[in-house]
Amino acid sequence: MVEVPSEEIFGPEKREKLEFKFIQWELRDGQARLTLARPPHNVLNAEMLTEMALALESLHEHPEVKVVLLEAAKGSKSFCGGVDLPEYTAQRVFQMLDAFARVFNASMEVGKPLLVAVNGPALGGGCELVGFGDIVIATPKAEFRTPEVRVLGMFPPFAISIFPYLIGPKRALEMLLTGEPLTAEEALTLRLVNKVVPEAELDRTVENLLARITGYSAPVLAMAKKAMYEGLGMSLRESIRHSHNLFLNELCKLEDAQEGLRAILEKRKPQWKNR
Repeated sequence: MVEVPSEEIFGPEKREKLEFKFIQWELRDGQARLTLARPPHNVLNAEMLTEMALALESLHEHPEVKVVLLEAAKGSKSFCGGVDLPEYTAQRVFQMLDAFARVFNASMEVGKPLLVAVNGPALGGGCELVGFGDIVIATPKAEFRTPEVRVLGMFPPFAISIFPYLIGPKRALEMLLTGEPLTAEEALTLRLVNKVVPEAELDRTVENLLARITGYSAPVLAMAKKAMYEGLGMSLRESIRHSHNLFLNELCKLEDAQEGLRAILEKRKPQWKNR
């Protein structure tokens, strides 16, 4: 069990303590790292999902964090092997679904870009976690599969909602109804992942991307994510209007937005204050 000191998660004003059994959680250098740590396949249950949600929700107290990395522990045989079978029983399925929804809501509400590194199979609920990612980096060892219809006689509720946006309704239905896997290269072609790199280059690629993102303003990053995702459910005309409203009424009032303009005029590097 990993105990996370309250001052590391919540700051000195909070005394609540988080204890994690199935994940690792680390904050450093403007980054939050959430590691699935239930070997060998990091199979999900309601308790593990609740731990993930608690960790993400704690970021409300950390405006200095600019990006979240989701990855599997080193040596894992899978990125995530899906949801543990006992979680599908009538006695537990409600708790599991609520916990899964809590992870998704937390990842959206904290507003931090979510980077996902996949170096192995992502099955069922694990594939849905990949769908939550804003940027996904995979290796050739990655595989993406939603076998619930074929194996369990159920459909994956989050993938049903998210995947049509990501890869289009026809390809999403083919994937969900057949349970056939996507290779990393196929997932790249379908834009489920952003980049495929050799396994030996995964860490360097992820670290370079994290370093680049943490060089920017945290509230600007969050606002860009908010503007895009809120606009997805609107018509194009409504989305443009919404984006303009956020730009004029929220973005332009940020100190960092004003600092960016001053830095350009003064021909210097901006000094972000994350506010």
